[in-house]
Parts: sequence; C-alpha cells; structure tokens
Amino acid sequence: MVNIEENIELKNKDIIVVGCSTGPDSMCLIDSLLKIRDKYQLQLICAHVNHNVRRQSTEEEEFIQEYCIKHHVMLEKMKIEKYSDDNFHNEARNIRYHFFEEVVHKYGATYLMTAHHGDDLIETILMRIVRGSNLQGYSGFHKEVDMGDYKIVRPLIGYTKEELEEYDSYNKVPYFIDESNHKMKYTRNRYRKNILPFLKEEEENVHIKFLKFSENLEETGRYIAKERDLALKKVLTKQGKINILSFKELDRYIQKEILYYILEDFYQDDLVLVNDKHIELLFYLIYSDKSNLEVNLPNEILAIKSYDEFYLTRETEEITEYEIEFNTYADLPNKHYIKRLEETEETSNNICRLCSEDIRLPIIIRTRKIGDKIQVKGLNGKKKVKDIFIENKIKIRQRDTWPIVVDSEGKILWIPGLKKSKFDKHKQEKYDIIMKYC
Repeated sequence: MVNIEENIELKNKDIIVVGCSTGPDSMCLIDSLLKIRDKYQLQLICAHVNHNVRRQSTEEEEFIQEYCIKHHVMLEKMKIEKYSDDNFHNEARNIRYHFFEEVVHKYGATYLMTAHHGDDLIETILMRIVRGSNLQGYSGFHKEVDMGDYKIVRPLIGYTKEELEEYDSYNKVPYFIDESNHKMKYTRNRYRKNILPFLKEEEENVHIKFLKFSENLEETGRYIAKERDLALKKVLTKQGKINILSFKELDRYIQKEILYYILEDFYQDDLVLVNDKHIELLFYLIYSDKSNLEVNLPNEILAIKSYDEFYLTRETEEITEYEIEFNTYADLPNKHYIKRLEETEETSNNICRLCSEDIRLPIIIRTRKIGDKIQVKGLNGKKKVKDIFIENKIKIRQRDTWPIVVDSEGKILWIPGLKKSKFDKHKQEKYDIIMKYC
C-alpha cells in the first residue's frame, strides 16, 4: 500500500503545493497527504491546470474545485487559453511548471509535489535512450530536486501505476481518466502499452531496478558536472564564447558535456528539441578545417565557428552584446536606462542600494553569460540567472539584452527589475550608491 512518509521527511507545519490533474496518480497523492495532514499539521494547496484541449477539461476543473471545498484544501487553478508551440506537450509542461512555481512562491511553500511514479520513470529513461541524450538526460527525472527556496518532490516514484490505482480503488478515491492516454499516436503511450508489459513480465519489480539505475546515473552526473565546470572555466572567453584550441585539448566526454551545457543554457525549456545528432553537428563544425562555418539548429538557432571561437546565436536578429562602465547614467540597448539617485523611498526590484565598501568598483552593466549565477538576497547559495528569467517569463530574445549589473570582479550585484543580490542594502543599512532601472 502507498505510504509517502517512507519517501520524504516531513516536518510539522510544512506547506505543500500539490500538482493535481484529477487523474488516478495525482488523486492518490493528494488523498495520501490528506491522511497525514493532521499528524504533521500540513498546509496543502492544490494547483490545477485546465489544459483546455479535451471536452471533459471543464468537468475536471469543477470536480477538483468541489473536492477541495469538501476537504478544506486551498485551490489555485489556471486555464491555458491558447498554445503557440508546435510541441504541445512541451509547451503545456512549461506553462504548468511556471504556474506551479508561482503558487509555491505565493504561499512560501516548502515542497512542490507531483505524482510521477515508477512507470513514468521507466518510460522516460527508455525514450531518452532511444532518442539520445547525455548522462543526466538518461537518468530520467529525479525523486527530489532542490530549487533553492523550495524542493520539487516526487514521493510516488517507488510505486507502479497499478499500485496507485489499487490504492484509489481500496480507499474509494475518485478520479478521471484522460482519454488521450490510450492514443497510440503519442510516443509515451506506445512505450506504455508495448514495452512496459514485457519488462514487468520479465521482472516484477523492474521499476525499482530502473529507479536504482536513475539514482546511480544522477550521482555520477553530479561528479561529472563538477569536472565539466572546471573545464568550462578554461575554455570560455570573456565574451562567453568557446575557445576552440582550448576545447580540443579536453577529453571527448567532457567536450560533449560542455556542448550539452551550452545548449541547455541557450534553449532552456526547449532543450527537448536537441538530440545526439545536433551534438555531432557541433563536433563537425568545431573540428572542420574551415575557418568560418555555420550550422543550423532547431528554432532558428545558428552555431557559428569564427576562426578559433565557437558560439550560438539566433538567425532572426543580431545579438547585441555590451559592457558599460556605470557612473551616473547608462542608456541600454533594450530601450531602458539606469541612473544614479541621491535618495528614494522606493524598495522594488527596480531599485538597488549598494555599499562601495562591500564591492569592487567600478560597476559594470553587461549582457548575460553562460553559467551566470547570483546570490539572491534572503536565500542561501546561488541561483542560475537563466532560472530567474524562466520564473519571470522573460522571453528568450529579451534575455540576450537584459542588463546584468556586476562589480569589477564579476560578482552579480543586481538583475534590474527582477532580483536583488545579497549586496543590496535595506534603507536602514549603510549604503552610498542608489541605482534605478527605468
């Protein structure tokens, strides 16, 4: 029987956002949490997305609303009005997780829980193997992901779909069945119907074997990521491009990891569009005898070799890289400006107060670079700048000209309009520099 307490260490008064689709998996998850709510004094918030593609979507939304009222659970919901991406599943997932994160921050939640289970993990790993990926990709998804100020947790990852449905049946948990789960035009459904039954017939607990496989790859991947980051520092130029001569001195596997890392930083939510074939194209470009060469990648991305440098850009517009030394005023390519103030009562993310004793002058305003991280004010550790762009739904083309404020040592002090660093001062603290983003 399902017991999520075995898979996560809960504390009294934890605040948990539960991604709930009304399917058997997510209804099992929320029912399991309701059974231990009083024991831990949990605050539960149900987050539901109406994908607006099936006739019963409205009925499901009404159902979850009545369910939450009946069980005294907070409900946050949204409806996707339209889609623009050719890859419906990819776009829906991105919208869904952005919404979940908004709910997490609204309530200051400790966890975002989703109902991914062992069968989901098997399907994901097999699809990645067939499609091609790197080590992290082959590990599928993880039981727990640290997002800095909260964690994404999948407490049902050790159970099969059948076990969750047995739980629902035994506990009389209501749920809806998504008709699209039976359509063989979807890749995942073909794996689910054709491959999983064979694997389970060979080994009853094959989902546990795949889970251990995933955990081993994840652990190995963390070690390799450290080696990759060390190598990356050796090959990246100040402009964020790859020095080809230094790159060629690296081990082939680390080279591949660097290429995946650059693609991940560039594509972000759309990385699903890239596979092993594109990595081989990049290797062809880098090792070509030609001094100047371009390779087309999905979504109008260009990979460019220019003599001893390699970088990515977009076909649709020229990327404006800039680096401005700030004194009292700076015009920015994104049609905004930053100016220095004598005093203000404003405390929004458009204002940054700094103490010159804590930083190394001069202050520089520049474009983002691969691997940029900021020590966000009020949080332990560093957070990727690209993740902050995603959270704030900054369009990809805007990210390339968005100002990043750093000191002369490269420490990120402020992402104007979005996030302040630990160097930002409260009004009652000591500071001698006030900057405003307009």
